[in-house]
Amino acid sequence: MNDTPGWASPGSAPSDGQDATVPGPAAPADDTASKWSASQPPAGQWSAPSTPAAGPGNQARPAPGWGNAGPGGGPGGGWGKPPAAKPGVIPLRPLSVGEILDGAVSTMRTHWRTVLSVSLVVAVISQIGEILVQRYLIPQPAAIDPNATASEVLRQTAESTQSSLLAQAPSLIITIIGTIFVTAVLTVVISRSVLGRPVTLSEAWNEARPRLLQLLGLTLLVPLISVVLITVGILPGLLVGSAGGAVLALLGAMAAVVAIIWLMVRLSLASPTLMLERQGVLTALRRSAKLVSGSWWRIFGIQSLTVLLVMFISLVIALPFSVIAMAVDGSVLDGLLSGDAPDFGWPFLIITGIGAVIATTITYPISAGVSVLLYVDQRIRREALDLELARAAGVSGDGTPRG
Repeated sequence: MNDTPGWASPGSAPSDGQDATVPGPAAPADDTASKWSASQPPAGQWSAPSTPAAGPGNQARPAPGWGNAGPGGGPGGGWGKPPAAKPGVIPLRPLSVGEILDGAVSTMRTHWRTVLSVSLVVAVISQIGEILVQRYLIPQPAAIDPNATASEVLRQTAESTQSSLLAQAPSLIITIIGTIFVTAVLTVVISRSVLGRPVTLSEAWNEARPRLLQLLGLTLLVPLISVVLITVGILPGLLVGSAGGAVLALLGAMAAVVAIIWLMVRLSLASPTLMLERQGVLTALRRSAKLVSGSWWRIFGIQSLTVLLVMFISLVIALPFSVIAMAVDGSVLDGLLSGDAPDFGWPFLIITGIGAVIATTITYPISAGVSVLLYVDQRIRREALDLELARAAGVSGDGTPRG
């Protein structure tokens, strides 16, 4: 963000192996440490102030100023730790899993016009492309000869899969472009919501637009790395070419999948880094790896939970539309019952497409919100970004406005 110190330039952060440049506590105005009396009480002799004994008309009260629990078990007045500032959708301190998910949902609720309008437009365009591809481009699966040999069946299956993948290329391109647009705009919206600042769609677009090409490069580079790892994993087995080669290829593929999962988590914060710190693609990848270092399992767990939550929401929304679609378009159900390839007609595609649009419109902001808030949380934990954010939001550490 242009007006938010700490986003655009991380400086020499602790994760970079250098001294942090984020602001720290101010030094004392005068040298009070040298003005204490030379005569001091012995160490370890302090005790809590005594309270009057309970008796008739003299109810015992807890000693003030020692962090006693207040009503409902909360901290009472006194010397307890003050609450963290919360100018926006999250408190400015290390976040729990629930706070990250709640922050993503709160952003969608607070800025619903901007968030849902972006998600809805992209979801509709992507789904129209998907429907057209399914209706006109994806070939019908060829009938397999029951007398065909195993090699012939494998060859026919591979050819059919290749044709389907090639036919889905236009839809995949539309989806990638839409995802980049949504990610860029929602990242700006969420970064503003952390500070409690309003943002319009035009403002978010103007701020995100200069980073789109680099975000496109990042989006294409990460899957390309996965393809390379899979190829390296299965290539030795394919070169051997015997039964032992098949086992070797399977083991290599399993090892490659593990490496891809590890790498995807390490690089999962690259998109918000690129957008908010205005870094290049390779620098954003390195920054993500450093921010994730030491917290791999925590970030993996939160992202896995987010994926399961998104899948559950999508299933709950899409399932009723699928049932209605099969009831309206009986040819799909007849094809499934007979074992033949179902013929997806316009009624089925349109009704299921509506369900997919609704599900995508809701789940896009949740996924983007968790990613950005994980980035903010890691920088708070590693680089004291909460101090910068509190200063940018114009609040003190306990959330009160600065004078």
